[in-house]
Amino acid sequence: MVFSSEQFLFLYLPLFLAFYYLTPVRLRSWTLVLGSYIFYAWWRVDFLMLLFLVTLWTYGLGLKIQLATSEARKQLFCAIGVIGCLLVLGVFKYLNFFVDSFAALAGMTAQEMGVHWRLILPIGISFYIFQSISYLIDIRRGDAPATKSFIDFAAFIALFPQLIAGPILRFKDLADQIDHREHSVKLFTDGMTRFTIGLAKKILLADSIAPIADAAFASSDPTFGEALLGTVAYTLQLYFDFSGYSDMAIGLGMMIGFRFIENFNRPYISRSITEFWRRWHISLSVWLRDYLYIPLGGNRGSVYRTYLNLCTVMVLGGLWHGASWTFVIWGAWHGGWLALERMTGWVKRADSVWFSLPITFVIVMIGWVVFRAENVGVAMDMYAGLVGANGVVIRPDFLIGLPQDAFVFLCISALIAALEGKLQTWFGSSKTEQEDSGLLVKNGQQGLSAAAMLPAVRSMSLTLATSALLVLAVAKLAEQSFSPFLYFQF
Repeated sequence: MVFSSEQFLFLYLPLFLAFYYLTPVRLRSWTLVLGSYIFYAWWRVDFLMLLFLVTLWTYGLGLKIQLATSEARKQLFCAIGVIGCLLVLGVFKYLNFFVDSFAALAGMTAQEMGVHWRLILPIGISFYIFQSISYLIDIRRGDAPATKSFIDFAAFIALFPQLIAGPILRFKDLADQIDHREHSVKLFTDGMTRFTIGLAKKILLADSIAPIADAAFASSDPTFGEALLGTVAYTLQLYFDFSGYSDMAIGLGMMIGFRFIENFNRPYISRSITEFWRRWHISLSVWLRDYLYIPLGGNRGSVYRTYLNLCTVMVLGGLWHGASWTFVIWGAWHGGWLALERMTGWVKRADSVWFSLPITFVIVMIGWVVFRAENVGVAMDMYAGLVGANGVVIRPDFLIGLPQDAFVFLCISALIAALEGKLQTWFGSSKTEQEDSGLLVKNGQQGLSAAAMLPAVRSMSLTLATSALLVLAVAKLAEQSFSPFLYFQF
């Protein structure tokens, strides 16, 4: 089940919210766990057992770490817990990759080696494994105590708004909210608005421009125009697909009293790759920094060790996204640029928006090509197209079969990505106390100021815009085929 489906919007979500708010406050974590398990089991019941076992394993080892009487035993139990989680991730996510790579080195296929099975990747496993690992390490470091309530911990791991594709949460940041969270009409309606914006990003923008990217990456000899169009389309598709999911997750969390961390902050206005990773998939960037980069030594050693740490972290971050050499290359690409920026001091010099922003955007787009490609060969075909090896002009047969509105939505997506900050400012809720009061004192008399009316105008505009987006998104959802979020594959 995905958020952008009729089953979720018109069946699961209304029923869950009804049961959730009818449940006594002290029992709502039970409702949250049960509802989240039903949500996950909708896809495959058997992998629900894996989720439960990982939850039980992490909960038990967390208590072991907490109760250990010596640092050595704490370290031992933490290592056992983390290794166990990594083994689960390694088997289900990377075993196929290792078998295929070994077979390729031997000049055979996996089937020729006698391997006739393929493991199915459990949806969301990368996210809940990383959350489990952070929980164990936080207890080991003394940053957070282990919870004694299995239901509270199960609610954290299985929390359905973020279970499938993040943001990656930490128990220490949600512990108080799981134990006691505020519910209000305003928070609920704000959550509905945020959810609707995310739904519109996914349905109206990402799904509408996806055919352009699919057509370009399906071509074995794209021209420069086709490859560039496909690369730009995927760059925008991925952003609006994933940030749309994050918006929906954050909105759903608000609807049941949770406040999750933001996962995106206008990444395509970045002036360096360093800045890009402070704005893109923020929860993963912070996780990699706190649980991998810093333990490796961070920037505390020699400059060359720092460069090595940056590259190592990004390669492993690439592998986290998927078991393929394309993700390894993508991670190495970003790691190399992060090291180069630190080496040359680019971040401090990237003060000219007209110079640094387009260069950073091109670097990011070049990386997205190999990230999107099914294999290295497909990526090479796209890169050949981008350098004009197959011609320059977009061919008529490339345009045949593409939806007529795809290019319109491509332009709209580019415009929204460029003006997102101004849109957030306009629809934002920041206002002064004087605006809150709605009164203007002039010549000893009180009156309604123009500035005081602005928040009301913004609120009305947001309501109308959100309603229109919801109607358009649901209408388009009814006519299109099933389209899962891109990050479900990771």
